[in-house]
Amino acid sequence: MRIAVTSQNFRTITGHAGKSRRFLILEADGVTDPIEIDRLDLPMDLSLHEYHGDDHPLFELQLDAIVTQSAGQGFIQRLSRHGIRVHTTSATDPIEAVNAIAAGTSLPVAAPHDHDHAPDRQRMTLSPDTH
Repeated sequence: MRIAVTSQNFRTITGHAGKSRRFLILEADGVTDPIEIDRLDLPMDLSLHEYHGDDHPLFELQLDAIVTQSAGQGFIQRLSRHGIRVHTTSATDPIEAVNAIAAGTSLPVAAPHDHDHAPDRQRMTLSPDTH
């Protein structure tokens, strides 16, 4: 199996797959430890959240799956159209997660996906006394 792992630091599994630009690419057979065969370090305009073409570099890697800590339904559906299964998990170790997928065992459950796409900023709320 060929599996991509979202990893902004190239060491741990990170979240928000649609905005991720860094991926570890591993091959696994479910018996021996996965082997890292490539790394993607994409420019911002090639995050899947920004790029909408069918010629994305991830789609050219013949992936079976992607592992991430969070992904929205649109991301999951889009990758499914390319034959790529998305696995979300709270796990942080790429090797352990890819091993589990290749062996057909379950991963620790992921936290709910935060669908807020606004830039990080403090949210303002009005008190009942404000007009």
